Amino acid sequence: MAVTTLRPNMDHWHERVDLAAAFRWTARLNMHEGVSNHFSMATNEEGTKFLMNRNQVHFSRIRASDLLELDANDPETLSGPDAPDPTAWGLHGGIHRHCPHARCAMHVHSIHATVLASLADSRLPPIDQNCATFFNRYVIDDGYGGLAFEDEGERCAALLTDPKCKVMIMGNHGVMIIGDTVADTFNRLYFFERAAETYVRALQTGQPLRVLPDDIAEKTARELEEYPEQAERHLGELKAILDDEGSDYAN
Repeated sequence: MAVTTLRPNMDHWHERVDLAAAFRWTARLNMHEGVSNHFSMATNEEGTKFLMNRNQVHFSRIRASDLLELDANDPETLSGPDAPDPTAWGLHGGIHRHCPHARCAMHVHSIHATVLASLADSRLPPIDQNCATFFNRYVIDDGYGGLAFEDEGERCAALLTDPKCKVMIMGNHGVMIIGDTVADTFNRLYFFERAAETYVRALQTGQPLRVLPDDIAEKTARELEEYPEQAERHLGELKAILDDEGSDYAN
């Protein structure tokens, strides 16, 4: 059972605990980057209020009660005593301000996704089941303009208007994953990194790629989208492992 005795902030507790677990496991998988990168989760129907990690706290130390609750429409956010990282505010604030379908947003510079984002052709061909998961379900940002302060965040948010595309391959930068819940988004983040790794390693062989036909890739993507409870069970198992280890993520 998750630790539930220490709850300084009870608002949106389930979402806080799920986010904290996702942070901890992302660090364990070495998909974080120092004290950079950010996850967020909308807390109101419009999607404009959201939870996010504090400025420059390592993913491996984040607890449920530590998360900030921010308002994407509050112009004074960066002037407060507990202001978020300005680039996190720019990128996640922009997404939650303009993309109500993006309930959860996870941005990382994980190695293989970033290698893919650094190629002149950042498309991910359906060479295996994991890669097929994302067939016609991502957008490529090829207009990197520097650190994700507010203007850059607004530009990126404008690329996520198609609800079908829940992955943004951020050219010269990393990846942004969106979803309906923390479990849904983390599951997609995990499998996108796996897919990118498979593709990058396949390229390294120098051999011709065995690319699935479009109709089979689309069929596979739909079947995986409809696969019951995978995301929830995935995160649930990770939380169970953390609980068994006595982790304080749920404090």
